[in-house]
Amino acid sequence: MSFFQDMIAVFKKRKLVFIESCKESEDVYTFVFEKEKDLTWKAGQHGLFSITHKKVKNPTKPFTISAAPSEKAVKLTMKIKDNPSDFKKAMLELKQGMTIGMSGPLGSFNVNDDRPAVLIAGGIGITPFRSIIKQIEAEGHSNKEPMHLLYMDSEKSYIFKAELDANKASISTAYLDSRDNLQEEIDKLLNLYQNNAQYLIAGPKSMADTLSGYLQNNSISKKNIKKDAFYGY
Repeated sequence: MSFFQDMIAVFKKRKLVFIESCKESEDVYTFVFEKEKDLTWKAGQHGLFSITHKKVKNPTKPFTISAAPSEKAVKLTMKIKDNPSDFKKAMLELKQGMTIGMSGPLGSFNVNDDRPAVLIAGGIGITPFRSIIKQIEAEGHSNKEPMHLLYMDSEKSYIFKAELDANKASISTAYLDSRDNLQEEIDKLLNLYQNNAQYLIAGPKSMADTLSGYLQNNSISKKNIKKDAFYGY
């Protein structure tokens, strides 16, 4: 999606009605909201979400929509540790029927099906890839080109693992717990595809920047790299 399309999308504001939340792991929660009939997005996109039920500092934050467009709800999945921000405290206080604001959807973090894809997730960075994989599965066909998911989680919690293992989209998934193991897998795929694949990186900003630089140093053009950097908030 172009810059101008994103600018237009920012002005598309709506309220999402909260349904429920569930705990994916010790410190990861998914919040589920009603999906209005006219709301859609591309798998991998994000929105700007706002706390409206109380006053908090910095009430609006960007979050990837972890649900696929084909699902019947909007889902936001986020890590909430001890001493969370006011924003995340407010998310935990949501009760059924309460609302949050949404602008968007925004962004172009999505997969083209005409080239092999290497999806690199760090921790909570798995959220856009859950959306992408669930959408491919919902469309009832395997991806046309090979797709590889490298999922690194040093805590080995691997949220959505059961869904990823059960996917019918013919996606090769590697579960990794260290940067060294991740780099080994990246190197294998670089040797296999070189600059003929698309490389999508989602995770903490430091990780996304480091891996993007590594790919470029290995002759991958910037146009073949997409980043979705996550911040702590």
